[in-house]
Amino acid sequence: MVDIFERLEKNSGGPIGQYMQLVHGYFAFPKLEGELGPHMRFRGKEMLNWSLNNYLGLANHPEVRKADADGAAEFGMAAPMGARMMSGQTKYHEQLERELADFVGKEDAFLLNFGYQGMISIIDCLLTPRDVVVYDAECHACIIDGLRMHKGKRFVYGHNNEESLRLQLKHATELAEEQRGGVLVITEGVFGMKGDLGFLDVIVKAKQDFNFRLLVDDAHGFGTMGPGGRGTAAHFNCVEGVDVLFNTFAKSMAGIGAFVCGPRWLINLFRYNMRSQLYAKSLPMPMVIGALKRLDLIRNHPEYQEKLWEITRALQSGFKENGFDIGVTQSPVTPVYMKGGEQEGTNLIVDLRENYGIFCSIVIYPVIPKGEIILRVIPTAAHTLEDVERTITAFKAVREKFDAGYYASMPIPMKADPEFKVR
Repeated sequence: MVDIFERLEKNSGGPIGQYMQLVHGYFAFPKLEGELGPHMRFRGKEMLNWSLNNYLGLANHPEVRKADADGAAEFGMAAPMGARMMSGQTKYHEQLERELADFVGKEDAFLLNFGYQGMISIIDCLLTPRDVVVYDAECHACIIDGLRMHKGKRFVYGHNNEESLRLQLKHATELAEEQRGGVLVITEGVFGMKGDLGFLDVIVKAKQDFNFRLLVDDAHGFGTMGPGGRGTAAHFNCVEGVDVLFNTFAKSMAGIGAFVCGPRWLINLFRYNMRSQLYAKSLPMPMVIGALKRLDLIRNHPEYQEKLWEITRALQSGFKENGFDIGVTQSPVTPVYMKGGEQEGTNLIVDLRENYGIFCSIVIYPVIPKGEIILRVIPTAAHTLEDVERTITAFKAVREKFDAGYYASMPIPMKADPEFKVR
């Protein structure tokens, strides 16, 4: 028999955690300090920050900060006590749900305490073992974890590949008919790594030939895409074709929590059957009051979305004009692709931070295949054109060093927090 703790200790924290002694506090779990925004401090140094999903710049909006503070002062963080079904229901929760549903063009909405947990619960609530799932190959981890709980069959189609989608729909339909189940297609509105859009219009059109329902995770699309920030389905003018729409507060709303939208009967089914909400404390009142203010600002100030896209276009155009590969992004998410190993990538990031004062996220093996590097840059409405110009200049400088082999000749520096203890 194997001792569980012995096995876990030998694994050194899994595929990413095995590097914790090297990366903790610098590449992973970095501590950014100061007010949330484009200019923060990291290890005592001023940084131009491109790593926050604060798309519309609401995190430090004075009206948002006041609403959060007023909500906490009036209700405290404890209210309401209990789960929504038992004692945690308030008129403010109901108001927020009505306003969110109206904003995205759906009949009703249900608040969720967390986005990741919420998606897992939605999938669990929708499916029986007889049902078959067809999903995009690049769906977010929360969707994959939700599907791991599904006891039925699932088919994956090539990312945004219509031919692959239709082939998997054919297989799923045949199996669902045998099992007397249904078919659910799952995709994202905006893919958070590449920044491209899920081809929602193509999927909805496929309903003419196949019988299925569609669940869309639009975490990165809410507030950024479509008229007034109503999302990717609105961008494609196919809101009615999306049967279940999920959005999170963690991006454009600069908060915490999420919501799911759809026909009222389905939302009521979630209210009475979603276990992660039935048995969890209600979303705290200050978060609900704050979310109402955030939604009000998004609804009545289109200039925030317009400013976001001004910065996005300037940043992405600047990268492309200077020969950087930003892939197929169609959203504010801006990945910069490079070819190289972990050593080069980590040294490049250290140089960007220490000598150029630029903070962005790096994605390398084992998250993506060996030999690939992604520098993930997230523009927001709080950035300026001067920030963009400074960043393009810094990227050009480090690329020159990268191409000359400068980073490959250096050992990876030990940047982990010296106070961090592995054991």
